[in-house]
Amino acid sequence: MFNRENTASPGRVRWQDEAALMLLGFAVLVVLPFVVSDSYSRHILIMAFIYAIVASNWDLSLGYGGVFNFGHLALFGIGVYAYGLLTKFLELDPWLALAASGVVSTLAAILVTLPILRLKGIYIILVTFGFAQLVMQLVLSQSDITGGTQGMVRIESLYIPGHNLIRDQKFGYFYIALGILALSTIFLRVLVRSKIGASIIALRDNEEYAVSRGISLARQRVITLAASAFFTGVAGAFYAAYQRNASVDVFGMSLSTIILSMVLLGGTSTIYGAIVASFVLTIFSESMADFGAWRPIITAVLIIAVMLVYPSGLSGAAQTIFRSLGRLRANETDNRPDATEPRTSR
Repeated sequence: MFNRENTASPGRVRWQDEAALMLLGFAVLVVLPFVVSDSYSRHILIMAFIYAIVASNWDLSLGYGGVFNFGHLALFGIGVYAYGLLTKFLELDPWLALAASGVVSTLAAILVTLPILRLKGIYIILVTFGFAQLVMQLVLSQSDITGGTQGMVRIESLYIPGHNLIRDQKFGYFYIALGILALSTIFLRVLVRSKIGASIIALRDNEEYAVSRGISLARQRVITLAASAFFTGVAGAFYAAYQRNASVDVFGMSLSTIILSMVLLGGTSTIYGAIVASFVLTIFSESMADFGAWRPIITAVLIIAVMLVYPSGLSGAAQTIFRSLGRLRANETDNRPDATEPRTSR
């Protein structure tokens, strides 16, 4: 009898295989602190984790949903300032503030979704970009509580009972960031493989046909942006707790450009591509630190070169390599003598 659970659509990896590969990948990351013992290298990896969370969640709305949400980094900034305000003025427990910041970012995403429910293309870009600028101006105008251009300092850090996060060479923060990335990745992959994910992709590929089949454009757009906002806000809160400060720079075009580059370099509609590209760009950029002002130029040239050769990014390059290896194995099998010579009976 046909077993649906043990099959996959053509070109789609079975969820059991995907889960095994994901587990293997995170298992490698778990042992990294024992290999990389200096605090600076761990800091680079922690920043890569943060970027990976934000980029992969942006891929949900931009890649899978086809929504050009250029206010995504504002959701990250909202998470940063929400955590700072909740811990500093309301004296909320840092761990509760971490989760609450994700909720605040989700509510903000729902709010910005309302005016773009019926919009398309450039109009979505304009509205979401305007939303990001509005949030930044709001932070600047309320300098009495947000610090304005000076930002917020001495923000409450996270804690682990019986453990000192400040003097452990960033050991604890590494695993907290990795845990958030793991939860975010699992959530995103379960979502895109579900019926909700299928309807999101259907709207992206053929909106008129999907709507005619009963899929609600408004509901799915709200779900897409809200789902991409929670862990983005949590990542912002973790960033504030880790750096112990909040600055309006998180709303700037510089960070937006970096994260968008990670999404495009990794390949849209993959989740994993954005995560891998976050590690590649973060580590590569730091390795180019001695080049000074040439560093962003070299990084930009790398991105352009990859995109010219593989328009679908690193994920497309990986798929091409795997297909080539598969064809090579198949040819070797076909060329073996025992595969071509007919068997004779004895």
